[in-house]
Amino acid sequence: MRQIAFREALREAMNEEMRRDERVFLMGEEVAEYNGAYKVSQGMLAEFGPKRVIDTPISELGFAGIGVGAAQNGLRPVIEFMTWNFAVLALDQILNTASKMLAMSGGQIGCPIVFRGPNGSAGQLGAQHSTAFENIYANIPGLKVVSVSNGYDAKGLLKQAIRYEEDPVMFMESEVMYGDKSEVPEEEYYIELGKADVKRQGNDVTIVSFNKMMKVALSAAAELEKENISAEVIDLRTIRPLDWMTVLESVKKTNRLVIVAEEWPMCGVASELSYRIQKEGFDYLDAPVLRLTSADAPMHYAPNLVAAYLPSIDRTVNLVKEVMYLKK
Repeated sequence: MRQIAFREALREAMNEEMRRDERVFLMGEEVAEYNGAYKVSQGMLAEFGPKRVIDTPISELGFAGIGVGAAQNGLRPVIEFMTWNFAVLALDQILNTASKMLAMSGGQIGCPIVFRGPNGSAGQLGAQHSTAFENIYANIPGLKVVSVSNGYDAKGLLKQAIRYEEDPVMFMESEVMYGDKSEVPEEEYYIELGKADVKRQGNDVTIVSFNKMMKVALSAAAELEKENISAEVIDLRTIRPLDWMTVLESVKKTNRLVIVAEEWPMCGVASELSYRIQKEGFDYLDAPVLRLTSADAPMHYAPNLVAAYLPSIDRTVNLVKEVMYLKK
C-alpha cells in the first residue's frame, strides 16, 4: 500500500484501463493540453496522444453526444465534466439516449460509457456551481450512479465502471477531495458496484453517508465516541444500485439510523433509503429514521450561508443524540 492523492487514484484507474484496452479514451474540456482542470488527467496526453485524450469546446451536449455515439459503436469512452453542475446541458444525451437505447433497441444497442467529474459544493462558488446531483441521476432507469469518498474506492470503482459495466455510469467525485491522501494498493484491483462499505464498526447507532459528507459522518462518530456513543458508519459508495441490505444488517444491530447527505431534502437518496429501512426493518427500529441534508434552497455565496446550508459535524452529533433520546 502507498499514500496517494485522490486525483492520482483516478488517474491511475484511467491509465491502467487505457493501457489494457485501446477502445478506452478520455474526452472533455481541458483534459489534454492543460492536464485537466483539477490535474486528474495530468500526463495522459503525453502517453496516449490526442486521439485518445481529447480536448473539446465548451459544449457539454456536443461532446456527451459524441461519447454516447462512440459507446454505441463499440468504444468505451470516459467523458469528463468540469463539474456535474455543467452536465445539465448534456442531460438530453444522458437521459434520452444513453439510459434508454438498450431498452428501445430491444437489447441490441448498449452504451458502455462513464461520465465523471466533481459534484456538489466546493466552498464559495455560488448557487449555480454547488448542486449535488446523485439523487437526480439515480431517478433515471438505465443509469448507474457512483459517489466516492476516498481514493481507494475511487480507483477500484472507476476501473470496474470502465472495464466491466455495460450500462452508463455517472461517477461523482468532489473537487475539495482531489488532494486528499488515501492508501491504495500497488497491485491491480476492482470494486463491484452496488456494494456499500462499513467504514467504522459500532453498536449504538448507524450513520450512513457518501461522497464528501463521509468526512462529516466519520468526524461525528469520533466526537460521539468521546461521550461513549458507539456509531457504525457506512459509506454507500454506489447510489444506484443502492445497497440498502448492508444498512439493514447494521440497523438490526444498532436499532437506530441517521442519514447524512449533501442533497436537497425532497425526493432524495435519504428519502429512498429511509423508506427501504422502515419497510423491511420496522421491527428492528427503536426510533424513527432521521436524516440531515442540505437546506431546501440554493446555496449562496456568503460563508455564513454556506455553513448554514451544508450538513455539519455538530448537527450530525445532535441528530444522533435525538435518535437515541438523549437530547432534551
